[in-house]
Amino acid sequence: MKKTIVMMMILSSLFILSGCQFGNEETDRSITLYSERHYDTDQALYDLFKETYGIKVNVISDEADKLISRLENEGEDSEADLLMIADAGRLERAKSLGLFQAVESETLESNVPEAYRDASGLWFGLTKRARVFVYHPDRVALSELSTYENLTDPKWKGRIVTRTSSNIYSQSLMASMIEVIGEEGARAWAMGLVANFARDPQGNDRDQAKAVVSGVADLAIMNTYYIGRMMNSADPFEVEVAQTVRIFFPNQETTGTHVNVSGAGVAKYARNKADAILLLEFLSSEVAQRSFADANFEYPVNPNVLPNALLQSWGTFIPQDIMITKLGTHSSKATLILNEIGWK
Repeated sequence: MKKTIVMMMILSSLFILSGCQFGNEETDRSITLYSERHYDTDQALYDLFKETYGIKVNVISDEADKLISRLENEGEDSEADLLMIADAGRLERAKSLGLFQAVESETLESNVPEAYRDASGLWFGLTKRARVFVYHPDRVALSELSTYENLTDPKWKGRIVTRTSSNIYSQSLMASMIEVIGEEGARAWAMGLVANFARDPQGNDRDQAKAVVSGVADLAIMNTYYIGRMMNSADPFEVEVAQTVRIFFPNQETTGTHVNVSGAGVAKYARNKADAILLLEFLSSEVAQRSFADANFEYPVNPNVLPNALLQSWGTFIPQDIMITKLGTHSSKATLILNEIGWK
């Protein structure tokens, strides 16, 4: 709670310095956001949005698939004005079900690069994360590291850990591989990777890093922002893990590192479309993007905002040169292949 209050004070100061003024007039205006995200950072931003525009954000949180099903089942009776999901593949699924309506906004088009939004304005990315190699420097030489494809080499047998096939991070990485090297190439890659697993996939991304430090494996495939959060954790072991491991951005001389986004779109039957668009524009602004970057260690989508200093210390990287919407295009095929080849 104390952290959230401090964050609010910082955000308020930044917003004032940026030239924006707070509204003093109390209103009954509100919007309803269905969100998969569950961070104090996000709530602090919604509180700042209310202070600035007098619009309260009512958040209904749940898993992405449940929110999508709920929105689909509610139809015209839905109270949702916005749907926020932490994966481009599921954003595309919601789009395919007709759950979004198109938005025209010069602000959003300026703040969110084309690669990280739907071409028709149905949804917009708000934060980025990279899926990288996290390794133990005592057991992995930097010269051993290069590409995702190289992890199928027999030298990695019994040395790799990652998430299960049912996890969206694994599915989206596989979808990106289908786009980059083709379906058959991606299938062969996944089979080779599974052959080198140190154990059956289990746990979250934090557990993968812990497995590396504990000696279960030498290398984990995981998202960058988890290391930032572990570095600032109240758990001493998580801090130790984050300080021990190192980060490597794969495919920097070939096809680039896989990235994914959290994003949101205006619900098809939104009753408060204008205010919903205003929230999207606010969340893509430099002030909000800086908060995402500094408090949750995510990469900003707004090109005018630098990553957090910790992320900058890891160096810059080249992302995969694909439209993020392709993660949704190949999502079903990716999941099918992962199940077929035994990625548990």
